[in-house]
Amino acid sequence: MQIWVDADAVPLIAKDLIIKTAERTQTVAIFVANQPIKLRKSLLLVMTVVPSGFDKADDYIVDNIKAGDLAITSDIPLANDILDKGGKVLTTRGLIYDKNNIKQKLNMRDFMDTMRGTGVLELQQMSGQKPYGDRDKKAFADGLNKLVRG
Repeated sequence: MQIWVDADAVPLIAKDLIIKTAERTQTVAIFVANQPIKLRKSLLLVMTVVPSGFDKADDYIVDNIKAGDLAITSDIPLANDILDKGGKVLTTRGLIYDKNNIKQKLNMRDFMDTMRGTGVLELQQMSGQKPYGDRDKKAFADGLNKLVRG
């Protein structure tokens, strides 16, 4: 197993937990982004910089992930593609996506995009993401430990 990180928007706390888990379990963690992210020197930590552009990091992860690998992402279409390839998916807030819940999330995302596109929902009506807190950190750490061990 390898851990693939959609690293463009991963919170610093989650990044640190991924690094600690990779080193503790001797699992390779590959951070993929269109800009370099500072990682400490370790054979287990890999920074892959992809060209700038829409979904370039996502495409790289999908092209390279193997069945049984774990991906860290909150990108729902990317999560769906990873699950189709037999990978596991965890969000940085600790939600584990699987075949039982991803279609509902994808449908809701598409519905909200449609609502925004038609002007029914305006940006001020939509609540942004709440700050990353202790509850999120614990849920992420628990999910990460569960998926890396199992």
